[in-house]
Amino acid sequence: MRKLLNTLFVTSDDLYLSLENGNIAAWKGEEKAAQIPLINLESILDFSHKGASPALLGECVKRGIAFSFLTPHGRFLARACGMVQGNIFLRKEQYRISDDEEKSLTIARAMITGKILNARAVLMRALRDHPLSVDKDLFHEHIRELQDAAVCASQASGLDELRGIEGNGAQSYFSLLDSLILQDKKHFYFRGRNKRPPLDRMNAILSFAYTLLAHDCASALEAAGLDPYAGFLHRDRPGRFSLALDLMEELRSICADRLALTLVNNRMISAKNFELKEDGAVWLNGEGRKILLTQWQERKRDIITHPFLQEKMAWGLIPYVQALLLARYIRHDLDGYPPFLWK
Repeated sequence: MRKLLNTLFVTSDDLYLSLENGNIAAWKGEEKAAQIPLINLESILDFSHKGASPALLGECVKRGIAFSFLTPHGRFLARACGMVQGNIFLRKEQYRISDDEEKSLTIARAMITGKILNARAVLMRALRDHPLSVDKDLFHEHIRELQDAAVCASQASGLDELRGIEGNGAQSYFSLLDSLILQDKKHFYFRGRNKRPPLDRMNAILSFAYTLLAHDCASALEAAGLDPYAGFLHRDRPGRFSLALDLMEELRSICADRLALTLVNNRMISAKNFELKEDGAVWLNGEGRKILLTQWQERKRDIITHPFLQEKMAWGLIPYVQALLLARYIRHDLDGYPPFLWK
């Protein structure tokens, strides 16, 4: 089993990273602000402007440490990659499946079925935990809709039909997300998903969390020997982690959405942790990003039992386990891809 190591988040705008005797040296001008051993890291996300030295990037590539550059608002910019990992025959089979719509559909159906059932589980958990704060009849209605949508997704006859089912399921789920926000409704509300840029505080949190989840899924796929760019539901597009986007579908609601709700409902984050721009965009500020990143890492250490493997593991390992299960299916070691189903 893969060991859950640490992710380094670089959020200060004025930090430059360099390599020093197997460590990361973080510099503010001529002054060394911090030193972090590379041996303890599995990935680095750099939200700063100054970047990193070529020597550090080369060492990260050699050690298999994923190094990604993002804007301060969380938009992906670039990723340092080394030699392709894994068995070439595994990737060639992945490409053959990706080019075959019927074979792609088999995997995509499982992933979207998992996504819809996990969204349903989030609503069921909210109904159980906060029965006096939500409209029970409305929640039961949407829970039934999502159950029906999951059945339809598992039987979809084409990718376009599956995308339509997924879109309807997402609309049903997101229509109740505002009801799950129980604190500070003046500043935190959800009127629908918007992005590029997000137009309210909840969407700002979700966009940032989805970026983190996509990074974790891309790293997991590379570790499993798969190409994160060659997807099955999300089709090929230059620069897009199509397979990472496929893999994260089943994890969005239970990883990113639940974390966003926890931050707001437990008053861990407040209106002062956001920047409101003149064009209507809303972004997490430096302190807000720090709060989210800290809680993201804390959540990854929680222990759960994997529903398919029936083994206890940290939440942070779920993308890696799902990537390995997908690789096993592609190698014909499994009869089908088992999506992660949260209970």
